[in-house]
Amino acid sequence: MTSATDDTSRNRADALPKSWTPGEVEAQMYERWVAAGHFTADPDSGKPPYSIVLPPPNVTGTLHMGHALDHTLMDTLSRRKRMQGYEVLWLPGMDHAGIATQTVVEKQLAADGKTKEDFGRELFIEKVWDWKRESGGSIQWQMRALGDGVDWSRDRFTMDEGLSRAVQTIFKRLYDAGLIYRAERLVNWSPQLRTAISDIEVKYAEVEGELISLRYGSLDDDQPHVVVATTRVETMLGDTAIAVHPEDARYRSLVGTTLEHPITGRQIPVVADDYVDPEFGSGAVKITPAHDHNDFEMGLRHGLPMPTIMDERARIAGTGTEFDGMDRFEARVAVRERLAREGRIVAEKRPYLHSVGHSERSGEPIEPRLSMQWWVKVESLAKAAGDAVRNGDTVIHPKSQEPRWFDWVDGMHDWCISRQLWWGHRIPIWYGPEGDVVCVGPGEQPPEGWVQDPDVLDTWFSAGLWPFSTMGWPHATAELERFYPTSVLVTGYDILFFWVARMMMFGTYVAEDAAITAGKGGERQVPFRDVFLHGLIRDQFGKKMSKSRGNGIDPLDWISTFGADATRFTLARGAQPGGDLSVGEPHVLAARSFVTKLFNAAKFALMNGARVGDLPDRTQLTDADRWILDRLETVRADTDAAFDAYEFGKACATLYHFAWDELCDWYLELAKVQFAVGAARAEATRVVLGTVLDTVLRLLHPVVPFVTEALWQALTGGDSVVVAPWPRPSGIAADQAAMQRISDLQRLVTEIRRFRSDQGLADKQKVAATLVGTTAAGLGELEASVMNLARLTEPADGFAATASVEVRLSTTTVTVELDTSGAIDLQAERRRLEKDLAAAQKELHTTAAKLGNDSFMAKAPGHVVDKVESRQRSAVAEVARIESRLTELSGT
Repeated sequence: MTSATDDTSRNRADALPKSWTPGEVEAQMYERWVAAGHFTADPDSGKPPYSIVLPPPNVTGTLHMGHALDHTLMDTLSRRKRMQGYEVLWLPGMDHAGIATQTVVEKQLAADGKTKEDFGRELFIEKVWDWKRESGGSIQWQMRALGDGVDWSRDRFTMDEGLSRAVQTIFKRLYDAGLIYRAERLVNWSPQLRTAISDIEVKYAEVEGELISLRYGSLDDDQPHVVVATTRVETMLGDTAIAVHPEDARYRSLVGTTLEHPITGRQIPVVADDYVDPEFGSGAVKITPAHDHNDFEMGLRHGLPMPTIMDERARIAGTGTEFDGMDRFEARVAVRERLAREGRIVAEKRPYLHSVGHSERSGEPIEPRLSMQWWVKVESLAKAAGDAVRNGDTVIHPKSQEPRWFDWVDGMHDWCISRQLWWGHRIPIWYGPEGDVVCVGPGEQPPEGWVQDPDVLDTWFSAGLWPFSTMGWPHATAELERFYPTSVLVTGYDILFFWVARMMMFGTYVAEDAAITAGKGGERQVPFRDVFLHGLIRDQFGKKMSKSRGNGIDPLDWISTFGADATRFTLARGAQPGGDLSVGEPHVLAARSFVTKLFNAAKFALMNGARVGDLPDRTQLTDADRWILDRLETVRADTDAAFDAYEFGKACATLYHFAWDELCDWYLELAKVQFAVGAARAEATRVVLGTVLDTVLRLLHPVVPFVTEALWQALTGGDSVVVAPWPRPSGIAADQAAMQRISDLQRLVTEIRRFRSDQGLADKQKVAATLVGTTAAGLGELEASVMNLARLTEPADGFAATASVEVRLSTTTVTVELDTSGAIDLQAERRRLEKDLAAAQKELHTTAAKLGNDSFMAKAPGHVVDKVESRQRSAVAEVARIESRLTELSGT
């Protein structure tokens, strides 16, 4: 006879698909969540706020593994906090990506034989906007495929009107405060893009080049001369000095004199500078202040001329030599050949492996170049960003990253914020006909006839405002009052110094702004309370993913093949604070197997009437019931602690092993026996099983949202697990006695299974057996479960044991007598026992060594010594048991 609740559970099980096929359900499920408004934040809610802003992907970008990891972790945090009763705002958006986007559109024009100059600035920018509307932002649908629970109603773009107003506002404030200035400084220059680029857009790679040693001064060894080495011989056209160490006796007489430049004929001085390493090479270096960062600093210290010898395309210019008009690489050969003809080349080394910076966008080697640019004076801003962490206003996870943070912000150089592009936030500086300069703020108009600065701002400038500009700053808004500062920033440690530092600088600069402090009692604010830094994704062999290695993985391929849940679980399971993670197909296959196991187990439970309801009094529950409920409570607490500490991998491992090893492999099997005992026992088991499943699905939901949604709805009939309450502590003390009895059962069953495996018995082959000592071991009520789990049957009349297995449990030994009737492999049994004997003898030796160690006995606490003595007694008994059994077999 079945109950109505049993029928309901089974009907819901029937409503589930036969097997879990992610591609058939995930997209529709996600759109139902969005349509239901589950991800839309309400600033008027009475719930405590929790907010995250999405690190804005480039409008030109597609979802890569780094994004997938970032998004999985942010979504996990957001979903969990939503279930915990917080009003959650996960705010999405995209970055206009100045260089990347302009490059995309310029390439489209080039395909038609056109350049941006053919259209002019205004029309070209319109074409970029057209491209953005038609093709930009494909990453958004990819975010949906991953399951990102972002508030799409608040989607932002860095070139939107509101964010542009924020950029103009902060620029004017900084300019008026003297923190933005224009100066000629050395920058990373991309000759192909013809713009300065940021440090983060420079990627260093080892390349094969040449090391040329050339002679300055006289060719007569008896006359003043110096030998220097360089990997870029063409830059010698811009040399304005030779530097040596002030304590280098070899050159002391030359310091303060001049030497003739080998090509230009200029007289250049020999200067003394502590920067020079007298032990490296000849101990002398050439100084090209306009084309090398270190040389620029030395040039400033010694007041040297700084001639720029290359134009914006890196062609030699203005030197008055035959090399003018040559490309830098063409000039490298030509200069070297001339110096060789004149006997100036002392040595050449080829190939010479050295590190060279390349433009991330265009791929060519960058050129350090002296250029007039706009800069942010960072000293006070960087100090405030450092103090926010020192004071604990912002906490970096893991703490081990703090020294790197302080090293960076405490030693930060002024920031070049201008770019020679057309697409981006144009610098709000206007120049008058008489050389006057004015900074125009939002809503202000420049004087008639004045001309605006042609440069645009570095993309990282607007990205630095992201936490508060996206919420409406500089206006006071409900979002700023409710959700700012944000709760946590999730990002990779590799951009800690670039994006995170800039957000902290701007966030602390506006910390006392009225729009920021509204509703907060005027208290200073920071952009985020926590910064969680995860590591980089590597392939399954630990190598960094790259196009050149061909070991990159497209997360969309994984989502299509294995499902979003398996992809997310793979990434979250490998994520730990500050640590890199390796992923490959074996990892995602294991994650898919886990999702499939969870689905099949839940469907089996539903088919057997599992349901959510009031648990019976614990006195009415079996040891197995109490054990699984107590283990569930421990897992809940451990999962909470791990998530709170941003230990995603630990949380996932805890849930994985509980769901697979304990719930599926043990309790479901024990439940099968309990279902057959009687109606009352079966009904209690269904409620326990339903309770455990309900909790496990809710704990897993933040990481694997799709399969848990389908299963939780089938189990509970509820609207959505997205808005279900997060599991809370049970408040019930664990039953340690029941825990021990189930532990003994597991050991007993495991040893019987091992014996069967050693004998080559098929998994499903039933073997007649008797259990001796289970009552003394406290397992009397669990005998039926042991028999079922170990594939044993009750013996028939005339039973005669042909083999036995003795298993030492916590309090006594249980003997399993089996009738294998010829199925047993005596040689295999001897090998098994000999292996066990070796292990027991090793344990006996280890404990004897410890107990015979005077130092250990003198220092070890009493309870530690007692434990070792107990292990020794068990080992002695185990050795005696196995030797006796081997003796019996020798007569067989």
